[in-house]
Amino acid sequence: MELKRAATITSAKGPEASFTGTVRVEMLSNPPAPARATVGNVTFEPGARSAWHTHPLGQTLVVTVGCGWTQCEGGPIVQIQAGDVIWCPPGHKHWHGATPTTAMTHLAITEQLDGVAVVWLEKVTDAQYLAGPPADAAEHAHAC
Repeated sequence: MELKRAATITSAKGPEASFTGTVRVEMLSNPPAPARATVGNVTFEPGARSAWHTHPLGQTLVVTVGCGWTQCEGGPIVQIQAGDVIWCPPGHKHWHGATPTTAMTHLAITEQLDGVAVVWLEKVTDAQYLAGPPADAAEHAHAC
């Protein structure tokens, strides 16, 4: 068993090539093979988001704080908030991050395939991001 005390978990700035805006990443669990699952705690400041990306074996996101947006390629931007759980299937191109005015934190549970957990693609443009959720989505979303 490995016990990682809270005081020893460090936070790192999300790499500029993979994120827009201020993002902090805490790797909570990244065990050696044969284990494949990693767990990261990711905090997006308002306006921050990931680049488009895919996961070879998929990813589960558990929103723990705040309000954010996510989008799958070809689909609308969807609002997510604390308590929501999102499954991103293997190879599915998507992005996620905070709203322009609200920070968001999520746990990212990701399995690795041959040591690869994520394939980073192009950045989400400001125009793509600022399009926001469809107007009629607000009536179905909870207030953040």
